[in-house]
Order: sequence, then structure tokens, then C-alpha cells
Amino acid sequence: MNSFEQLKEAEKALFPIFSGIDTAVKQNLRRVLDAFREHRVGVHHFASVTGYGHNDLGREILDRVFATIMGAEAAAVRVQFVSGTHAIACALFGVLRPGDEMLSVAGAPYDTLEEVIGLRGHQQGSLKDFGISYRELPLTSDGSVDWKALSEAITPKTRLALIQRSCGYSWRSSLSIADIEKIVKIVKQQNPNTICFVDNCYGEFIEEQEPPAVGADLIAGSLIKNPGGTIVTAGGYIAGQKDLVEAATCRLTAPGIGSEGGATFDQNRLLFQGLFLAPQMVGEAMKGNHLTAYVFDRLGYPVNPHPLAARRDVIQAIELGSPEKLIAFCRAIQRYSPIGSYLDPIPAPMPGYESDLVMAGGTFIDGSTSEFSADGPLREPYIVFCQGGTHWTHVSLALEAAIEALSAEC
Repeated sequence: MNSFEQLKEAEKALFPIFSGIDTAVKQNLRRVLDAFREHRVGVHHFASVTGYGHNDLGREILDRVFATIMGAEAAAVRVQFVSGTHAIACALFGVLRPGDEMLSVAGAPYDTLEEVIGLRGHQQGSLKDFGISYRELPLTSDGSVDWKALSEAITPKTRLALIQRSCGYSWRSSLSIADIEKIVKIVKQQNPNTICFVDNCYGEFIEEQEPPAVGADLIAGSLIKNPGGTIVTAGGYIAGQKDLVEAATCRLTAPGIGSEGGATFDQNRLLFQGLFLAPQMVGEAMKGNHLTAYVFDRLGYPVNPHPLAARRDVIQAIELGSPEKLIAFCRAIQRYSPIGSYLDPIPAPMPGYESDLVMAGGTFIDGSTSEFSADGPLREPYIVFCQGGTHWTHVSLALEAAIEALSAEC
């Protein structure tokens, strides 16, 4: 069976799942439209200001709309956030103080947080440099949260519990909203004052609720991932309890300025429109993930999540087993990217990452993994992480090339 036939078989088998995703998209879009209606979004909110960003009505209304959608008291949606990691760092530095402890409850964090925490790097102003200690709870042998260890893990020093929703570059299941709700309850039972903070990257609009709706105190993420709908050009967000959001924005701007600063520079329309498009784009990415998992599972490669498993983020991992296959896969995806299709990805160092990475990302927005991309660290067992996709049919075309490239490596 050739690659085209394999993809057609997969599409037919996954049709019931695709229908279920369409239902979830409709519910999430309803949530967005309800928030737009509640806050009376109009064309006058597309205007923006320059300079300090004072009295940016569009930005202020967008913050309220975003907070409503996330089930939070407040939100700060800012183009000044360089990335999701920057938004997360601002949240951590905003609420943690010398002598506090941060506990990662789901194993090791994503690579780009290691230098923020102080696990790598030296004297760059990490949390460790400021006297904030760090612990992590290892996952169980099957890659799950160690619920028993978590039930006795919170100490009087534990100011913040870090909950990374996505799997990152690890072979574990990403966390569902139900998982996050359970973590929050277990943490709060031990110390109601411990802040439950969720790294929400890649998880927005996967389910019909977001972490603040089930008790999370604070969340952060990137606008060039899920909530930007593939058209937002830069930025990130923080949402949660009002005082915690304000503390985080004081790290983005300065104490005394906080959320009052930050011009949106004619980006307001894109920010609103991207948020409107986000549920549909996330739905397409989930379809692409199911398709990727189904085909490569049939080809004999370990995949995570399983082809028929419910999605918890927009990432699909495939264990390829060799550096040659990892590079070949990414090169095939790059050839079917709309931008830079003539480029050949090669492993290289990347700021914030420990290992060399090979990345396929011919996207309209640089670094936008809401658009279809694939990457992986050049380390055993050589796992490629496929992310995003503006429409699943593009994913299907790219996968044909990837299947053929891997066949050539066998």
C-alpha cells in the first residue's frame, strides 16, 4: 500500500473522531462568541495607541474578553511577551520571592524553562539566583502524575505548584482538564495558599474549559500557539486571579505600571480575529494529530498519544529511533511547508534548549506551531513532535512525503 492509499484508509477510519472534534469546536466557538457579545466588541476596539500604551481601549476590552473565555478574574494579553516562556517567566518572577519554593508536579519542565529555573546556565538572573528553590515530583513508570507522592508533597515553603499541561519534549501523556482539577484539589487540601500555576501552552481550546475554571490560580501561554488562530504576529498572555495577573505584569513592565502599560501597535484587530479563529484552528490541528498517529502506528512506530485517544494538546509524538529518520522526517515536512520549502533542516543549537534541535517550520509566523511544524531534540530515542496545522488536509499532504522519506531510510 503506497502513502496515498495509507492516508485515505486513515481518513476513512477516523471520520467518527473528526465529527466529534467538530462538535467540540462548535462549543468552544460558542464560548468565544458569548464573550465577544458580553463585552460588546466593536470595530472601535480595533484602534490602538502608541508609546506608553495609555488608555488603549481595544487592549483593555481584549483582556476582559480573554479572561471571560478562560474562566479567570483577569487577563493580560500583550504583544510585548516575546514567547510563551517569557510570559511564564514573568508570572513566576511576579509571584515568587526569595525563600519560596516552586514544586513541579508533573516531572521535569519543558527545556526552555530550565534556565529560567536555574537548572542550566549561570548567573543570568534565574529563580535560583534570587534564592527561590525548586523541586520536582518524578512521574510514575507509566508516565503519569504520582498522585500518592503529590498528596504529601506540599510544605509550608511551597509557594507555587507548577503544572505543565503539555508533554513538552517528554514521552508522557499531556494533562487533561480533569487531571489539572485533581492536582489543584490535592495541592489546596495541603495548603490553600499555594499558588497553582499552569503552563497552558498548546492546550487552549482543546477541551471546553480552561484551567482557571477548575481552580487554577494563574496560567500563561503564547499567542502564536493556539489562541492566536495562526494570524497573530507575536505575544503571549497571562490569566487568573486579578492580583496575581497584576504581579506578573509588573515584571513585564515595572512596579507601578503593571497592566496599564504596553501599546498594541495596530495589532488589536488581529488579536481579536485570531481569538475568534482559534477554536477552528485547534480543531484542524487535532484532526491532523489523529491522522499522524493512526498512520505511523500502522507503520509500526510508537506514537503518543494513541491514534484513538482523546487529545489533550496539539502535539503528536512519534518515536523514530534514529537521528537519520528524525532528520529525514523534518526535511519532508519542510518540503511541504508554504514558506521555505527549499530549505533543508539540519540539527543546530537553539537558545534555551540543552540538545541540538532539528526543526521543520515553514510557517507564515516565525515559530508559530499553530501552523503545521515538526521538531525534535537530537537525543535518544529520537522522537519527533508534530504540532499544529491550519487544516488537516495540509497535514495529510505533508505526511505522504514523510512516509516516503522514512521508507527510503529503512
